[in-house]
Amino acid sequence: MNRRRAPRCISHSQRKNAHPRGAWRKPTQDQWRSHDEAPEEDESHEQRGKEAVPRGTCRTMCPARELQSREAQNRLHRFEVVAGTEKERRPKGDALRAVKEYSRPAAGKDSTNPSDLRPPAVLLKTVCYLIDDVAGSPCQHPWTEVYGFVFDRLRGVKQDMIIQRVSGLNCVAILERTVRFLIYASYRLCGEPLGLYDPRINDTHLQENLSWLLDCYAKETDRHPNQEEFQALGLLYNLGSTQATQHIMELPKQLRSTHSIRLALSINRAFLERNPVRLLRLAQNLNFLQCCALHRHLVTCRRDLLLILSHAYSSRNCRFPLERLAQLLSLDTSLTARLCQAYRVEVNHDNEVVFSKAAFTEPEQGNLHCKLYHNLVAEKQRDLTVGNIIHGCA
Repeated sequence: MNRRRAPRCISHSQRKNAHPRGAWRKPTQDQWRSHDEAPEEDESHEQRGKEAVPRGTCRTMCPARELQSREAQNRLHRFEVVAGTEKERRPKGDALRAVKEYSRPAAGKDSTNPSDLRPPAVLLKTVCYLIDDVAGSPCQHPWTEVYGFVFDRLRGVKQDMIIQRVSGLNCVAILERTVRFLIYASYRLCGEPLGLYDPRINDTHLQENLSWLLDCYAKETDRHPNQEEFQALGLLYNLGSTQATQHIMELPKQLRSTHSIRLALSINRAFLERNPVRLLRLAQNLNFLQCCALHRHLVTCRRDLLLILSHAYSSRNCRFPLERLAQLLSLDTSLTARLCQAYRVEVNHDNEVVFSKAAFTEPEQGNLHCKLYHNLVAEKQRDLTVGNIIHGCA
């Protein structure tokens, strides 16, 4: 007797901008791969059965065959050409600067040729080059183009890692730098046009690499000195996520009791309790990269604070000092007044805020620019270079 399966009920968080349920799920190999990578590679490994996993033999950042092909097709990025040949009809490729690009799996294409695969040590060297000589270089600009180049080449590194089933310390070192780069990019490129930076694509790859990294920490017996940092970053980036919180609570007590993770848990609790004052106060104790991970939640947090105060102090005769509100929002007074204006909260000529629950209005989409209110994060950067941030030398 055939029975139609009843639809499964899925509950979604009622919080605005909360991370969708299931986005933080138990790490699996499928989660490490983008959708266009997984079927091809999984199938090829199944067909091999017990055959040995391919091991790369390419000792350069870009296989010679690919470099020749892309040079002939005039497909070299300007970061990869020999200096002085940029304006030629076919710029020459620089073997010391060219990096293997990401290539989508295709039917009949052999992606397991050892001569086209870079071993783990070369992959780590490639990632360090991308950080030090491209992302961290003051000579390479604009940074949207830098991001596009590094993002694509890191996908190529990940592709080589998956094919070779790379694990161990080199794998962890690569993933840690990749996650830091993507978190930093999510802050630095916030508000850029979609044609130059897509936050959803960046988020998808960040979540995949972070899940892979946390899975490495769980499976391997080696002690990883940066585990505390990335466990905390994962929770701060996914504030309000049940899965992220549960993951942290299942960590060994000794790790869960470290300063960074306890601080992240306190901020997450304030977020769940809709206590924006406590959240913003605790955020003052975060370092720069932790603030980068948190920054995408700040708009919601400040909106909640204005809404709460609009109800609590809704009176014709009540006045709230603008300077005090600026302290609570962790903004300067000019930005605080601008934020109030966006939500139709009145600020009079005496720099006093006149709250009214009837006047509070959600701004139209696109009228509230998150990047304007980044001072809480920007103040933490100080003299840190991009290289220091991504290498974890803060």
